[in-house]
Amino acid sequence: MQDMRHPQHRSHEWRKATRSNETGSCVELADLVSGVGVRDSQDPDGPVLIFVRSAMADLAVHIRNGFHDL
Repeated sequence: MQDMRHPQHRSHEWRKATRSNETGSCVELADLVSGVGVRDSQDPDGPVLIFVRSAMADLAVHIRNGFHDL
């Protein structure tokens, strides 16, 4: 996982989580060359966490199976 503030990440298509709440507090995801980018939707110019695809896929499976209280 990397924490990156880089202008190139602003040019990618970011998708907001489908289950975001009314206040807009959620994360956005982007398909990056180096993996999957994750950022705070309320701070698009802030840090971007980049996960390798396999780690993001594992996290998604764990969330779907209720291993995380989200």
